[in-house]
Amino acid sequence: MYGREYQGKTLRFEASGGLMHAALVMQDKETDSYWSIMTGDSISGDFKGTRLLDLGLGEKAQWGDWKRRHPDTLALSVGGREHMLNNPYDNYFRSEEGFRRIEAKDRRLKTKEAIFSFHLDGAAYAIPFSAFEGDGATFRIGELTLFLHRPREAEIFQGTLAFRSNKGFEKKDGEWREKGSSERFAPGRGGFRNVARLEGFDTFWYNWSLTNPTTKILR
Repeated sequence: MYGREYQGKTLRFEASGGLMHAALVMQDKETDSYWSIMTGDSISGDFKGTRLLDLGLGEKAQWGDWKRRHPDTLALSVGGREHMLNNPYDNYFRSEEGFRRIEAKDRRLKTKEAIFSFHLDGAAYAIPFSAFEGDGATFRIGELTLFLHRPREAEIFQGTLAFRSNKGFEKKDGEWREKGSSERFAPGRGGFRNVARLEGFDTFWYNWSLTNPTTKILR
């Protein structure tokens, strides 16, 4: 989820209709600038070079899981329809090929390998799902410790939970905790409540690596 306030202007974003390495490029109505979610900034127009403001509030979840947690949720309908009977993306997710057979040039991971991706201090990072699925796992970048979790064999539509801490994390009595605080990890309830989220998103290796060729992979 990205902020709309840039240089004193409130922008209205929409899909531009264009793709960069098969990944979404947004467009704002006010300046006609184009914004890539893979680079994290505006790639052309009045705001070229301006970083997207990641609010760190978005959560990707399947409807059934969300509805159990928030039973009073209202659904936005489009033309009176609240859902699709046939998902046009099903074949894409089942295939090992990229969109229109685009392939990753960087062979450190498979073209369609699912990753959690993010930018931190000007550098691009990727962590394969296989490195943290199941019980979760921690990763170090300098003095910062990251904690990522997603259930084993979770649907691709379920979002990764990612957090960051200067205190670190530890697993004690079968439960993940942030060191130096009483914060405990609660799968299915949004994870840690008062630990900073790691701003990033799930995608495929080819989408990310073609746009971020100097990506560092964490294992």
